[in-house]
Amino acid sequence: MTRLFDLGTVPPLGELPETMQAVVVRPDREGEPRDAMLVEEVPLREIGPREVLVMVMAAGVNFNGVWAARGKPVSVMKMHPEEDFHIPGSDASGIVWKVGSAVKRWKPGDEVVLHCNQSCGECPPCNGEDPLACSSQRIWGYETSWGSFAQFCVVQSQQVLPRPRQLSWEASASYGLTYFTAYRMLLGRANMQPGDNVLVWGASGGLGVFAIQLCRITGANPIAVVSREDKADLCRELGATMIIDRREFDLSKGADESRRFGKRIRELTGGADPDIVFEHVGQETFPTSVLVARRFGKIVICGATTGFKLDFDVRYLWMRQKEILGSHFSNAFQADKANRLVMEGRIRPVLDEVFDFGDTALAHQRMADNQHKGKMAIRVQAAGSAVRPLDRAA
Repeated sequence: MTRLFDLGTVPPLGELPETMQAVVVRPDREGEPRDAMLVEEVPLREIGPREVLVMVMAAGVNFNGVWAARGKPVSVMKMHPEEDFHIPGSDASGIVWKVGSAVKRWKPGDEVVLHCNQSCGECPPCNGEDPLACSSQRIWGYETSWGSFAQFCVVQSQQVLPRPRQLSWEASASYGLTYFTAYRMLLGRANMQPGDNVLVWGASGGLGVFAIQLCRITGANPIAVVSREDKADLCRELGATMIIDRREFDLSKGADESRRFGKRIRELTGGADPDIVFEHVGQETFPTSVLVARRFGKIVICGATTGFKLDFDVRYLWMRQKEILGSHFSNAFQADKANRLVMEGRIRPVLDEVFDFGDTALAHQRMADNQHKGKMAIRVQAAGSAVRPLDRAA
């Protein structure tokens, strides 16, 4: 048995090393990603009957990696106390390398992408309601360890999806978490309809670029909120015609500035307030979101990158009968439907930058400092330019 595979090499299918390179966070160095994330050599983990071992060709960067590095809002070590380290990463593309004894849908050699929802698969919510209601539900690579920033990762077989063949390994790895989250938010929780006006905060970011595209293919009208002109250009390229530069508004000043923001929305829409507000920013924007949504409108939220304590005027909620909808990733059925839109070319990832494996911490620091647009990916086993997907005819 080989002790360790070199980055950028694909050995004979199924051959396993003793150890692998992985980006690791440990309790004694939690902090900014540049300091917390270091490449270490760790043993491979055994897989269970319904699990799959995937050779990671590329991995996607998400904000939960920043949270994992910082140990905030909660240390990931508390989520899996049986392990004293954390391998982050909730997006990946790769090659199925080994399958558990009960796995029937996948075989070694399959080229795949992964979704990050894990659940028990046995309880009533998993088998009739929604796996997101499972008491064992976890986000792989954040609430669990053994994520995608490693040469190999271990996932439940239900997390595996076919890889869009028209995309590179890096692009294939970039979209799962944010795109599948946006899909559930808009088409699941908010029930977006043709003609809806949808306010999209952070429209050029990892979630926003998919929100715009989902609006476009549904027939809804995205109102893209951005902070730089190059980000506005990206949103226009994706199909948004209504753009707001948030630098023109100081929302920290309170309701008067939020009302001025709402007036700008109506100028763009011809007098209409948003039917849906696509929220993930949290503390800085949520009071404005509640204010500007139309009567009986919906604010759908999946996170809060600027803070979790939300202070807003609740009168605008009850007197105008608006709804606040929480949304968390997606289930396997929704992820599969969303992935098919990528395979058909109707939704495309927006890959801003690709980093080498050794620069994983740098990529997360760029995200922490809001110095990116679209998505970022890390080359793992696809590190060498000569590496190609397996022979399509095989």
